[in-house]
Amino acid sequence: MSASLIYRLAPIGSIVAWSDGTPRPPARFKQKLAAWKTCNSQGRLIRKEGERNVGPTSLSPYFTLHEGDLGANGVIAIRIHRTFSLDSNLTFQVVERPALGSVRVFDRAGSSAELIHLADNRQAAEEWLIRNRYPHAIVEEVTADEVAADHVEGRAAE
Repeated sequence: MSASLIYRLAPIGSIVAWSDGTPRPPARFKQKLAAWKTCNSQGRLIRKEGERNVGPTSLSPYFTLHEGDLGANGVIAIRIHRTFSLDSNLTFQVVERPALGSVRVFDRAGSSAELIHLADNRQAAEEWLIRNRYPHAIVEEVTADEVAADHVEGRAAE
């Protein structure tokens, strides 16, 4: 699947894998393996941003995936995000879509909102918000209409 199809069809909260098509090197080649992992990994889709203008420059749409966190003892020191423009030459695949009834927690309302948590249900989302203070957070439930549209349009994860 192309980057533009991920941008158009994959719902926020999906797990998306990307690949450059090269075979994985053996584990004994640590540097080659580390380089391969930068172009072959997966993450959760947390943001889609449309085309925008910055002065006379027009920036193309993009999407951002949360690949992982680095830290210790329950403290996150670094969040690893990967951003892809729609003209990326990588191949993408939706590995998993958010389940029906799960609840997305966004950092703010609007088109530039970013997914900060995906909870199993509304109660779990509200409990998470109590423990993790985001003053402008909003919650959005994954609806049956959204899940049904994926299946009707042939977008179910393979």
